[in-house]
Amino acid sequence: MPAFCARTEPGTSTTGVGGHAYHAANIGAGGVLRNFHMLEKLFQLQAHNTSVRTEMLAGLTTFLTMAYILFVNPAILGETGMDKGAVFVATCLAAAIGSAIMGLIANYPIALAPGMGLNAFFTYTVVLHMGHSWQVALGAVFISATLFFVLSVFRIREWIINSIPLPLRSAISAGIGLFLALIALKEAGLVIANPATLVGLGDLSSPGPLLAILGFFLIVALEARRVTGAVMIGILVVTAIAIALGVTPFGGILSMPPSMAPTFLQLDIMGALDVGMISVIFAFLFVDLFDNTGTLIGVAKRAGLMSKDGHLPKMGRALIADSTAAMGGSLLGTSTTTSYIESAAGVAAGGRTGLTACVVAVLFLLALFFAPLAGTVPAFATAPALLFVAVLMTSGLAEIDWDDITVAAPVVITALAMPLTFSIANGIAFGFISWVVIKSLAGRWKDLNPALVVLAALFVIKFGFFNA
Repeated sequence: MPAFCARTEPGTSTTGVGGHAYHAANIGAGGVLRNFHMLEKLFQLQAHNTSVRTEMLAGLTTFLTMAYILFVNPAILGETGMDKGAVFVATCLAAAIGSAIMGLIANYPIALAPGMGLNAFFTYTVVLHMGHSWQVALGAVFISATLFFVLSVFRIREWIINSIPLPLRSAISAGIGLFLALIALKEAGLVIANPATLVGLGDLSSPGPLLAILGFFLIVALEARRVTGAVMIGILVVTAIAIALGVTPFGGILSMPPSMAPTFLQLDIMGALDVGMISVIFAFLFVDLFDNTGTLIGVAKRAGLMSKDGHLPKMGRALIADSTAAMGGSLLGTSTTTSYIESAAGVAAGGRTGLTACVVAVLFLLALFFAPLAGTVPAFATAPALLFVAVLMTSGLAEIDWDDITVAAPVVITALAMPLTFSIANGIAFGFISWVVIKSLAGRWKDLNPALVVLAALFVIKFGFFNA
C-alpha cells in the first residue's frame, strides 16, 4: 500500500479530521500544479528557458532597483501643489497597472513606472515655469499618451524614430540628464540662486547638502559593487541619518493607503488643448517615444529576445502597453508612465518573460501600505537619486562624433538648452532648428529629411507666434 494511502478500519470513515486533511492536501497540491500549468501556458516559461522561481527573483530584483520612484515622484510632483499622498498612491497603481499590462500583453520582463525626467519637466517647466495648473499638465500627459497609442496602433512609430538623427536622440537624453542634475543640486541645497551670477554654491555647513553628497557617493559606490537596490538603499540611509540627527521628523512606516481623491480624474484635457501647450505635448510624446524604444531594444537585447534580423517581436504590443499605462497614469494623477531601463537588472537575474513584470506589479501594490515612509523622505535624500540618474542619462554623449562640427554644435545646443531654459521642450526645439539650419548652410542636405525640416519649421513658428 502506498504510504500516502490511509488505512481505514471497518466501520470508520475517511470523512473525519484525517480524511479532510488528506483531501485538503491533494486539493492543495493539485491547485499548485494547476497554477504552475497556468503560468507556463500564459508566459511560455519553458520556451524561454526559465522557471517560476527565477522569474519571481528577477521581479524582486527589478522592483528593488526602481522602487526609489516611490519616494522621488511624490516629492517632485508635490511641488506643483498636488497632494503627495495621492501622488504616492497614483505612482504605485500606475506602476502596477503598467507592469501588469506589459507582462500580460507583450510577455516582456519590462516594468513600468512614472518616468524620471518627464516628472521633472511636468513640475518645473510646465507648472512652475510656464504657469499652467497641474490639472492642465495631466491633460497634456493624457493627450500625448493617446497620440502615442495611435502611433503604436498604426505603426507610424518607425517612421518618426527613423526621421530623428541618432545624435539628436542622444542629445535629448543627455539634456534631460543635465536638467535632472540641476534640479538635484538645487533640491540638495548645493546650488542656489545668485543675482550676480545666476547660480552659486550653497551652504556646505548645513546638514542637507552634506547628507545629499554622502547619499550620492553611497549610491555610486553600491552601484559599482553591483549591489541590488543601490539607489533605494542610498535614499533610506540618508533618511535614517537625517531622522537620527533630528533634521527630519519620523512619520512612520506602515499605514492604510492615503486617499487618491485629490488627483483621481482631475486632469484638464480641454485646458491642455491650448495652442501654447503644443510643444509641451510634443515633448511628452517624443521623450516617451525615445525612452521606450531605447529601453525596449536595450533590455530585449540583454534578454536575448531580439530576432535574428535585429527586430523586436511584439514591439507593437509593448508600445501599446506603454501608451495605455501612460493614459491610465494621467487619470490616476501622475506624470507619464514609461518603461524602465532598470528592468535590465531583472533580466540579469534571469527574467525572460512577462511573469517578471507581473511580480513587479504585485510588489508595487504591496508598496501602497508604505506611504508614511515615503512621506518621511526629505528632498535632500531623493536628490542623490536624481543626480545618479543624470549620470546614467548623460552617458549618451559618448556616442557623438565630436569631429563633425555640424553634429557637435546641435548636440551641445540641445543638451545645454534644457537645463539653462529649464525646459525639455525648448531643448528639443532648439536641437531640431539648429540641426536643420546648420546642415543646410553647410550643404549637408543628405543629413536632412522632410519630417525633420517640417518639425523644425513648426518650432520656429511656435517661438515666433505662440511662445509662452
